Amino acid sequence: MAPDGWLLLAGLLLLLSGLHRPSSGSAADPVPLVIWHGMGDSCCNPISMGYIKKIVEEKIPGIYVLSLKIGNNLIDDMENSFFMNVNNQVKKVCDQLSKDPKLQGGYNAMGFSQGGQFLRAVVQRCPSPPMFNLISIGGQHQGVFGFPHCPGESSHLCDWLRKVLNIAYTDVVQQHLVQAQYWHDPVNEQQYRKSSLFLADINQERVINETYKKNLMSLKKFVMVRFLNDTMVDPPASEWFGYYRSGQSKDTIPLQETTLYMEDRLGLKEMDKAGKLVFLGAEGDHLRFSKEWFFKNIVPFLSDAAGDDSQAVLS
Repeated sequence: MAPDGWLLLAGLLLLLSGLHRPSSGSAADPVPLVIWHGMGDSCCNPISMGYIKKIVEEKIPGIYVLSLKIGNNLIDDMENSFFMNVNNQVKKVCDQLSKDPKLQGGYNAMGFSQGGQFLRAVVQRCPSPPMFNLISIGGQHQGVFGFPHCPGESSHLCDWLRKVLNIAYTDVVQQHLVQAQYWHDPVNEQQYRKSSLFLADINQERVINETYKKNLMSLKKFVMVRFLNDTMVDPPASEWFGYYRSGQSKDTIPLQETTLYMEDRLGLKEMDKAGKLVFLGAEGDHLRFSKEWFFKNIVPFLSDAAGDDSQAVLS
């Protein structure tokens, strides 16, 4: 074939390939979302996680939403939120995510109450598939030292109950009661660090796991929602990664004053300086928020493309 013929054929092939190439302006599929419910809830309750899944799908057409179910059915799922070793739960979730073909390109995650710190364990321990944004809604990242509707030292009964809960650090309770695995006694930090089965590990209280730190720092955004009138979580400061000042159980300090932050055991100090930490406040008691608040404050983090640091503006 003459040289001009080769050029003509090459041009024709390029033209034909261009006709089948997707337009650069076409919208990518929405980033998938993984949800983990809180204590006593289940994956698909129509007035809780089922409702959240529905309104996210309505607001972001085409999004794949996986609401995690721990167990074979909804009863198992609810019971496991009280009685299944958290480390085993996290392991099961990591395995499920790694095998889900719709998540292999990465996903956003949203945890409600204890589901917030459980999903943080997922990103720290299981970097594949990658998590882009972690949204913790009322998660207790420094743990709890109190009972629902029974705040701190304002009541002698509440204080007595907390002291009785020293049994939380016995092996049998740690193995079989989920909430004991993030029970954090600020008066007895040594016992907490020694015996806490879950929280002391993911908060790097015993040894520094550089992989945990690296994986958490890979997040684009770590969004923490604190309920400003929370009567369920003691102390509410834990929802913003703050906690009681060590050695007592009355005065709380913000994340930036904690040893965890100052020693940067999780990389939170570096993330904070890079603008990766987002602290949101919501009026109301624990997990009480309006649909309008959710759309305005949370959905933008679910609408971002994986590589885009800007937030979407939603009507």
